[in-house]
Amino acid sequence: MKDAVTLRMALPRIPDIELVALEGLERLALHLGISGGKIGEARILVTEALINAFEHAGDKHPLVRVEFTMTPKELTIFVRDYGEGFEPSAVENTEAATQTRPMKTRGWGLKLMKSLSDGFRIQSGKSGTKITITKLLS
Repeated sequence: MKDAVTLRMALPRIPDIELVALEGLERLALHLGISGGKIGEARILVTEALINAFEHAGDKHPLVRVEFTMTPKELTIFVRDYGEGFEPSAVENTEAATQTRPMKTRGWGLKLMKSLSDGFRIQSGKSGTKITITKLLS
């Protein structure tokens, strides 16, 4: 991407560490003159992706890598954990009607990320999960 700015971080699993990533995201936006309103949904995407990554990273490799590449028109968010992975196609398509049961609390994060993004790709295997999200900013 022409005129792109990239920020890479390796985040340990400690309380509220996602705030460091969000601060970095906001600093990139400020540098490129992107309004806070345009970054609002991106903040939700980053938070959801990181919460999922830390939850599924496991205790053996509790490190999550995050990378933001931003231009004035587009943001690419890359999040990688080193957990055991899962089969993305096996994740149930979550619908509101099926989520009213108290025991059914899984699957909302992926659905939310897909709905707020302009591009969403997930790759997962035995060595971890990679999520790539694209968000248009203009």
